[in-house]
Amino acid sequence: MTALLETLEIETAPSPRAAVIWMHGLGADGHDFAGIEREVTPPGAAVRYVYPHAPMMPVTINNGYVMRAWYDVFGVAGERREDEAGVRASQERIERLIAREKARGIPARAIVLAGFSQGGAMALHTGLRHPERLAGVMALSCFLPVARAVATEASTANRDVSLFIAHGIADDLIPVARARAARDTLLGLGYEVEWHEYPMAHSLCPQEIEDIAAWLQRTLERKETP
Repeated sequence: MTALLETLEIETAPSPRAAVIWMHGLGADGHDFAGIEREVTPPGAAVRYVYPHAPMMPVTINNGYVMRAWYDVFGVAGERREDEAGVRASQERIERLIAREKARGIPARAIVLAGFSQGGAMALHTGLRHPERLAGVMALSCFLPVARAVATEASTANRDVSLFIAHGIADDLIPVARARAARDTLLGLGYEVEWHEYPMAHSLCPQEIEDIAAWLQRTLERKETP
């Protein structure tokens, strides 16, 4: 069994009734987005933010340098060979984090999966396949991994999950075309996608944070709806 990832946890109020599991990007760690909960949490909401640290592994595109990564990266964006095994291993790790939140009393319907770059790709991959309805999936500056398998592997429980996908039009690490392709794939499969583009590179911007806050408020308000 895969070991439970180490995490940084921040609760916005006692006795949280919802959770956001937020995955960082390549080479970062769980501290990367810690603090953003002060800007995006609905007023008065009791939410547990779980910021996991990805495992340490050698990354091929970085000459085998060992760093925190959710999966290996073999080449530049134009090369389509993916570390599918690595993606699926991290999917299992994220599923264990979801299971822990459920064991602590937060139902799947009150759990949001979120992430940036590699972490956003993992939020999409895992959220679309999770067997129970989630509150929402937020994917920032990323793409859709193992896209060919979504149609057959997607969970019916999350066919109408709240999806927030955002990208910078000046992103030179993950071109916006890859994010648009992810959006179009999901739209073609019948998903509803809240899509945002911003005049930024591979990062976050103030308008994006405002949009995340608005989406998160709507998403958590809907979590009790059957």
